Amino acid sequence: MITIGDLQSLLSTHYPAGSAESWDRVGLVTGNSAEPVRGVLLTVDVTDAIIEQAAGLDANLIIAHHPLLLRGVNAIDPKQPKGRMITRLIRSGTGLITAHTNADIPVGGVADSVAAALGLTGTRPLRTVPVQPLDQLITYVPREHTKTVIDTLSAAGAGALGSYERAAFTVTGTGTFTPRPGAHPAIGEPGRREQVTEDLVEMIMDRRVRDQVVAALLAAHPYEVPAYRIVEVAFPVDGGPAAGLGRIGRIEPITLAGFADRVASVLPDTAAGIRIAGDRDRVITTVALQGGAGDDLLDTARLAGADVYLTSDLRHHPASEAVAWEAAPALIDVPHWAAEWLWLPALQAELEDQLPGLPVTVSRIVTDPWTFRI
Repeated sequence: MITIGDLQSLLSTHYPAGSAESWDRVGLVTGNSAEPVRGVLLTVDVTDAIIEQAAGLDANLIIAHHPLLLRGVNAIDPKQPKGRMITRLIRSGTGLITAHTNADIPVGGVADSVAAALGLTGTRPLRTVPVQPLDQLITYVPREHTKTVIDTLSAAGAGALGSYERAAFTVTGTGTFTPRPGAHPAIGEPGRREQVTEDLVEMIMDRRVRDQVVAALLAAHPYEVPAYRIVEVAFPVDGGPAAGLGRIGRIEPITLAGFADRVASVLPDTAAGIRIAGDRDRVITTVALQGGAGDDLLDTARLAGADVYLTSDLRHHPASEAVAWEAAPALIDVPHWAAEWLWLPALQAELEDQLPGLPVTVSRIVTDPWTFRI
């Protein structure tokens, strides 16, 4: 039986909430973590049409890229759009999990999916993310209790490294102690020296879960006063410099017009279309991209030596200033929804590989807000 909590844990392994931007709102929005999952619907946005599609598929879990509550609400009023959708989700027993910037930054996320669809090679982040501060927990556990303690610490968030969980190191030795009068030892008695076969256990954890991991240790450890220490370390998010905002990579030489045609061929159709700034005959070999809104990386793309920068939601003044630079990259402005939709088939393949037998559907409902142009 696969539960909503299982899906949440799996997503957290690949797209940890700790890698999201500080302003973002990701994770479980509605639903009971213990509820069995009958089916999953993947979407960029949550809309009424998406909720209806999930009901028709008997998919009681929606995984969305864009947070429904990025801009908070003061009340769940069914007369208002967000309140109406939240009410429908709760009444239908449909869970909602969102993965936004935490899916943009890690390896295998939105940016990598766009880069792969366009045939980029040798990709790297356009802007690397700061290292994620981690802690190392070191404790000593009677050998017969080691598995239980490690399981409990793992459930609290320790031992998660990139695509791995429950990562721990153990080595066996001998612990000694003498309980003082008034102590209530789990092993031995006050005033008598004890020797116990113990495992030294080491686990890495995100510094932000330190308190809950320590609380889990104190609850699960058999000793009245467990011995432990915490060492602060630093480790890059998802294991190395491949994580970060946007991507930059290489393609075989192609004209700007030819590359724009390639972009159009891999994106789902929308009414908004694609806008291009630059000489259509310019030869392109280096491509920078950012899924979603990306005018904050215009200078970064130029300084990285990109021939073209592909992103969404470019505003008039930043775009005008960007193309005025000498050796400025050409610009390709694609629909926000269309670019980020490319991640959904990759996520579907990932879930189907790790959870075989679970129905996972990619929604092809266009949630881009624009419906026609003249």
